[in-house]
Amino acid sequence: MNLIIDVGNTLVKLAVFKKRKLIFKTDFPINDLLDEYNIIKRAYPKLESVIVSSVGRLPKSTLSKIGEDLELHQLSYKSKLPFKNLYETPHTLGADRMALVSAATYHYPYKSILIIDAGTCITYDFINDKKAYLGGSISPGLRLRYTALNNLTANLPLLEKNQPTSFIGKTTESSIHSGVVFGALKEIDGVIDEYRAVYQDLTVILTGGDADFLSNQLKNSIFAHSNFLLEGLNFILDYNT
Repeated sequence: MNLIIDVGNTLVKLAVFKKRKLIFKTDFPINDLLDEYNIIKRAYPKLESVIVSSVGRLPKSTLSKIGEDLELHQLSYKSKLPFKNLYETPHTLGADRMALVSAATYHYPYKSILIIDAGTCITYDFINDKKAYLGGSISPGLRLRYTALNNLTANLPLLEKNQPTSFIGKTTESSIHSGVVFGALKEIDGVIDEYRAVYQDLTVILTGGDADFLSNQLKNSIFAHSNFLLEGLNFILDYNT
């Protein structure tokens, strides 16, 4: 059994896989990691290996503690990956993006795939039908857009995401929702269109915390995968052991 630990920008996601089947997942603040780990270790005594993916800072003492119990693999650009990495600065490629591309190669082998992760940031990652990762792009996610409007202006309020009822905002709040949500949707559809103009057989995957909120509003056809990153990490762990 494999333990997956994904340390994101806002939360830690923890999952247990039995071979390729997800049997448990949860998320929590990073300060609770060791407590949650101890609970999982007792609940699943047959755990053997763990992979840790971190886009932020994870204390070495935490890694050492987990590594005392399980065979530990910390994902980095030096990890063996199931695709050819053509990124010009591989040491700067986020572990989350490596995992998403790995999941794509597992689920959709030998296809041209655009993976869109709608989380704190919206990341776009492209792998061609020869399993070559070419790169992508990064833009602010919904939460960052709302936060930036509040932090960098004098009078705009901080709002929680909400589906706008009209493209034309008639109040300050509805104008913010229109700008943030429709702006993100138009961006995503526009990026998909750019890729499809070159790769007509493109498969598009949408995942991340805001995937459900956005998926039904896009004009382009996509496949929504809520556990795509976790599955990619599990695939990488198996690939390296």
